[in-house]
Amino acid sequence: MNAKAKGYFLGAVAAATYGMNPLFALPLYKDGMDTDSVLFFRYLFAIPILAIMLKARGRGFKIAKKEILPLAVYGILVALSSLALFMSYNYMAAGIASTILFVYPIMVAVIMAIFFKERIKFVTAICMFLALLGIALLYKGENGATLSVTGTIFVMVSALSYAIYIVGVNQASIKDEPTLKVTLYVLIFGLLLFIGRLLYAGNITTPSHWYLWGNLIALAVFPTAISFACTTSAVQYIGSTPTAILGALEPVTAIVFGVTVFNEQISMREYLGLFLIIAAVTLVIAGGNITIHLTRFRRMFPRLRKLPAFLHRKKQ
Repeated sequence: MNAKAKGYFLGAVAAATYGMNPLFALPLYKDGMDTDSVLFFRYLFAIPILAIMLKARGRGFKIAKKEILPLAVYGILVALSSLALFMSYNYMAAGIASTILFVYPIMVAVIMAIFFKERIKFVTAICMFLALLGIALLYKGENGATLSVTGTIFVMVSALSYAIYIVGVNQASIKDEPTLKVTLYVLIFGLLLFIGRLLYAGNITTPSHWYLWGNLIALAVFPTAISFACTTSAVQYIGSTPTAILGALEPVTAIVFGVTVFNEQISMREYLGLFLIIAAVTLVIAGGNITIHLTRFRRMFPRLRKLPAFLHRKKQ
């Protein structure tokens, strides 16, 4: 397997494993665990895994004092994103929630335009419209049942928190730090949010069956450690844009598991909405590469470029 093929494979694995969140979280909910407890154990078990990965790469754990505050802020943002997404599972199908979450790249484009004066391209504006149309199609199913407003708000909060994190982490002084180290400390500070919420509630729930502890470990391993490691490797092989495009497999994976494992019903209108959202965000992520690929395609047919001039001479 050459480097490029390996990169696409790792990118697909990264997206597919992240889409496993509902697969392992929903049985824990059914068992009676609350959202804060599930995420507490997920972050808690993921931290040593990332620490071992960091040490295996010969990296140290030391950070500068000036990096503590931004890492704490980004940790809270990521934890808030996880919390809002997992809470949305209580109000809507996991596949729908995971797909609506995938509008976060559009939010990134808007934030960059407003605060960093980046121009929104015409294709980006079209994609925003397609995404909003897709969400509108998801809002009401064929049976007349409307999408939960509460669940939708939770997903939007999750997407916005993650979008702010993506923009901020690329602007902050920590962007030159190893990605594994940044992620490790982001999870450590994010864990504090769930510790605080559990202390406030005065109660922590655990699985009632021993085998469900495997779900908690799986949440830490697959959608967290493996997904992150594969994403990092895929970027090294094929770059960030193709890896991000493969991220469209995340909601698709969640939908597949939702339908096949949890018997969630998806109407044709909802399928169309899902398609529009995935297509819109994929085009946004692809960005300027679309023009590059179209130019390359045109160069494959040099006679087509001469055709207008030929017609012009013929008319004369």
